[in-house]
Amino acid sequence: MRFWLMKSEPDDMSIDDLAARPDQIVPWYGVRNYQARNFMRDAMTVGDGVLFYHSGCAEPGIAGIARVASAAYPDATQFDPASRYFDPKATPEQPRWVHVDVAFVRKTRLLGLSELRTHPELATLRVLARGNRLSITPVEPAEWRFIVGDLLGATDLKDG
Repeated sequence: MRFWLMKSEPDDMSIDDLAARPDQIVPWYGVRNYQARNFMRDAMTVGDGVLFYHSGCAEPGIAGIARVASAAYPDATQFDPASRYFDPKATPEQPRWVHVDVAFVRKTRLLGLSELRTHPELATLRVLARGNRLSITPVEPAEWRFIVGDLLGATDLKDG
């Protein structure tokens, strides 16, 4: 089992939006960075833990916990000329972009960047690195345990 931090703009998909969906699952569409795509395609597996992170908002931070709910599959938005995620070089026969489905586990209190930065246990958390703009980053098991168990008190999810 691996762990991930996945960023979403709450105006597009918030943790509350995910929780309100009838099946509580959303395709993580629109990723257009090769490294983030490769994480989904090559490294994510069903059941992996996800820190659901709100970005591009007044107070960015971890807003909930989710799980990877599917293997990677082609992101349909790449084929839709009306989509802001359209890629004219992608074809159904040779898709360039994939996504995974993400399932809601629970909403948490917001763990903002300023709070995350105060913990030496999170010194290597990639979202805290200067210049990091990736929408998906791996989270080390010790970082996951600290965030989920110590900061959020979700001891039932500490080990995944």
